[in-house]
Amino acid sequence: MAHVNLKSVTKVFPGNVVAVDNISLEIKDKEFLVLVGPSGCGKSTTLRMIAGLEEITSGEIFIGERLVNDVPPKDRDIAMVFQNYALYPHMTVYKNMAFGLKLRKYPKSEIDKRVRDTAEILGISDLLDRKPKALSGGQRQRVAVGRAIVRKPQVFLFDEPLSNLDAKLRVQMRTEISKLHARLQATMIYVTHDQIEAMTMGDRIAVLKDGLIQQIDDPITLYDYPKNKFVAGFIGSPPMNFFEGKMVSENQEIFFDEGNFKVKIPSQFKEKLAPYAGKEIICGIRPEHIYEKDATLQLRQGMELVKSKVEIIEPMGAEIYIYFTTGKTPFISRMDAHVKAEVDENMELLVDINKCHFFDKASEQAVI
Repeated sequence: MAHVNLKSVTKVFPGNVVAVDNISLEIKDKEFLVLVGPSGCGKSTTLRMIAGLEEITSGEIFIGERLVNDVPPKDRDIAMVFQNYALYPHMTVYKNMAFGLKLRKYPKSEIDKRVRDTAEILGISDLLDRKPKALSGGQRQRVAVGRAIVRKPQVFLFDEPLSNLDAKLRVQMRTEISKLHARLQATMIYVTHDQIEAMTMGDRIAVLKDGLIQQIDDPITLYDYPKNKFVAGFIGSPPMNFFEGKMVSENQEIFFDEGNFKVKIPSQFKEKLAPYAGKEIICGIRPEHIYEKDATLQLRQGMELVKSKVEIIEPMGAEIYIYFTTGKTPFISRMDAHVKAEVDENMELLVDINKCHFFDKASEQAVI
């Protein structure tokens, strides 16, 4: 396997459309890196440039120690799994998996061994004589992955491979791909718009927006310490709540004032937030850090009381999502399924200010 290194890579399409804007990124040997972001953020274009399917406008791409800017896709020693599987409909599963090896003139015995060993790993040995039209979506995806595995490439590239599958099968397949990565000890780069896929699969995640990398980190760091409002809102399900308001200073204390509620800032945040006194700022709080009022919780330092009206209730089984409004700002809380709530009811909530994030209103960069 090998590491992949992108140095100041830019892609500009006709009409001066900048799809990827001067990104630098190093994927370590044997790492599972996920590129995630909304549609049009440049993640698939980045993957296609690594594969050689898209020419770069400027910059350098290395696979291992080799500069591959001018190396054709077939000579880059990569294997790509596409969103639409890209199987040959007139060939059997066996022939689909063997095709790339046959083109490279591998001995028949080696081809047969690789295909059958890979089919065993993926649980598709009984499908080798079938054609793609006789397979389910999940089976076709396994064949597409198998076709990549038999090549034993330096790098595996996945371009939204699970987006055509139903929800249950997506969960199953992402688990299987993660197990496959652990078994093969391969370098894998995986593109998705689904942040749950990114969080559950990646060793590291690169969050993209408008052709720029917003943050690269392991999943927990990305979740707990987002560098800007976009990352904070994109990573997490349900997403982070944002409240716009002002920092106000009263009696040597600092408060965040949303207009309909005011909460005291804990002492550990004072130094960083003091310069924002009298200024507008954005406060972010994740749904799991907003609780139903409870005497034991209220005793904890940093808990602040907020009164809000229930708008919508969504039972999710083990938990419940409750949508509220302060009258100015809609927000969501994730609570235990047994919490009693009624639509249009006014509830007293406890917000854990220790878990809040604050973002500069103009730059949207994290202050805390």
